[in-house]
Amino acid sequence: MTWLQDHLGDVLGLTVRHIYLAGVPLILGLLIALPLGWLARRYRGLYPILIIGTSLLYTIPSLALFIMLPFLLGTQILDPTNVIVAMTIYTVALLVRTVADGLGAVPDAVNQSATAMGYKRGRRFVSVELPLAVPVISAGLRVAAVSNVSIVSVAALIGVQQLGSLFTDGFSRAFVDPIIVGVVACVLLALLFDGVILGATFLATPWLRAGKALR
Repeated sequence: MTWLQDHLGDVLGLTVRHIYLAGVPLILGLLIALPLGWLARRYRGLYPILIIGTSLLYTIPSLALFIMLPFLLGTQILDPTNVIVAMTIYTVALLVRTVADGLGAVPDAVNQSATAMGYKRGRRFVSVELPLAVPVISAGLRVAAVSNVSIVSVAALIGVQQLGSLFTDGFSRAFVDPIIVGVVACVLLALLFDGVILGATFLATPWLRAGKALR
């Protein structure tokens, strides 16, 4: 606790950077995964290509990806853009299948009813299919959020400052205090992300609350 009190400002700064590096890709990845998941569900022939193709992206070792991206993007090795892009790739890899499965879980009768009411394909997706798929997508988003918080820590090995820097600092000096603080901070951050997603899901699915109230 003494070490934390002496370095509280530094830990808070690293936490803010960690939130940025893990949170922004979560939003970008979701925005990319939504149309890809819709295409995978809409066109049967694209399903295996998109699902398998995006899933394979998750097999790329994070450290290798962090090192390769500066050469591919023309950025500096310490540029946080590299981490943002890498984490967005991993988020897409996790979410495309989730989005496709969530949209596939919407009953055909519901889609047919919406079509009969005059909903065009785009409006039906936004107003009917996507809202009903929110619980499934939310579950995948929670997994991606925890994964992002964890993987971002690896970027400390190439010098990108965030909570993972506490691990490298502690290991380099054989000093356990920053390591413990880093672990606890990452766990709390993952719980924070999870809580925010659960709260957003709660607000986005009022019909589920109404259904429980009627029971």
